Amino acid sequence: MAKAEIKNHIRRLRFEHGEMTQQQLSERVGCSRQTVVLLEQGRYVPSLSLALKIAHLFGTDVESVFELDEDAR
Repeated sequence: MAKAEIKNHIRRLRFEHGEMTQQQLSERVGCSRQTVVLLEQGRYVPSLSLALKIAHLFGTDVESVFELDEDAR
């Protein structure tokens, strides 16, 4: 599977929010732990609704969690 053109800061945000586990994040946003693993590895681009749920959970905007990988252009 090719790497996504989207970078994310999910791992850092999880640790800044009480060392939240991948399982805890997945349960709180309604996806599988495997989806969180793939997101953190940059191997999966989330749906808009999932991106919004993750950003809301961390109390920030989507652009603070996800950004376009300029190197992928």
